[in-house]
Amino acid sequence: MIGAALDAAAARLAAASTSPRLDAELLLADLLGAGRGSLLARSERALSTDEAARFAALIGRRAAGEPVAYLLGRREFWTLTLEVNPSVLVPRPETELLVELSLERLRGEPAPTVLDLGTGSGAVGLAIAHGCPASRVDLVDASAAATAVAERNRQRLALANARTLCGHWYDPVSGARYTVIVANPPYLAANDPQLDGLELRHEPRAALVAGPTGLEAIEAIIARARAHLAPGGALILEHGATQGSATRLLFESAGLERLSTRRDLAGLERATLGRQPG
Repeated sequence: MIGAALDAAAARLAAASTSPRLDAELLLADLLGAGRGSLLARSERALSTDEAARFAALIGRRAAGEPVAYLLGRREFWTLTLEVNPSVLVPRPETELLVELSLERLRGEPAPTVLDLGTGSGAVGLAIAHGCPASRVDLVDASAAATAVAERNRQRLALANARTLCGHWYDPVSGARYTVIVANPPYLAANDPQLDGLELRHEPRAALVAGPTGLEAIEAIIARARAHLAPGGALILEHGATQGSATRLLFESAGLERLSTRRDLAGLERATLGRQPG
């Protein structure tokens, strides 16, 4: 029965997930091609042998820490549904702050340009392209596999004002200048205990770990930002909750102005913004 299967699955996931019942419902609804809301109404419906076996396999993978988004092959972000797989990070709700800050900066600009560095699935850049149709957005990632995911998302969302480029940070856009440069770069240190968590073990390490201090990618982006920002353009970076002060110092040392750090919904410092003089 669907109800009994969900109860058993939620119990099995209790030690591996903060939302075991929700995870179980999402996985079973997807397997059955039904909405979550219909599961309760069909709780007495028996699962076939094949359905029960496939559901058990999914729950086993989830219990081992595999993110629900990878099991479903998609993730909701901003107003978009994005393809995700183990070659890209699972987009987090706190990263939507980058989209909010970028769209604030772009408001009123007649033909703004945006560079999304380390785009992964394309979440941030595509959300900006969708929210600001007048913009032109370049999505850059050093991983060919990640760039392919971003391109599939771009095509499926029919966002003709965005393009994907594969390369290391600014290398694919030499000479270009942008109204906004935005990035959610790797910002964990190599010895960060978070890396031992079940879910992070399944996500691409190169998208999580910056180096010994955790600031290496942030430093690299800031060091070359002024050469790629238009006058008055903004650099907007996500960083770790304890990295706000260090990030602001790097912005200041690079000559960026009007610095500010915004907190996420949990009250943690999450994104820092600086402006190009002029």
